Amino acid sequence: MDGGERIEVKTATVGCDGGGGALGHPLVYLKIGDSREIVCPYCSRHFVLADGAKAEAGH
Repeated sequence: MDGGERIEVKTATVGCDGGGGALGHPLVYLKIGDSREIVCPYCSRHFVLADGAKAEAGH
């Protein structure tokens, strides 16, 4: 990947604020789809859906 922090999550929608308090970024909500992973466009954190967790269904 691009070197961002890898975080395993159990829900398909995650919120990311960069984790740096005042030094972070605006809170964004990211939806994990069929690829079972997503990268935050601000801080490059790499969120991976845990085994057994359900991905978001596309509509």
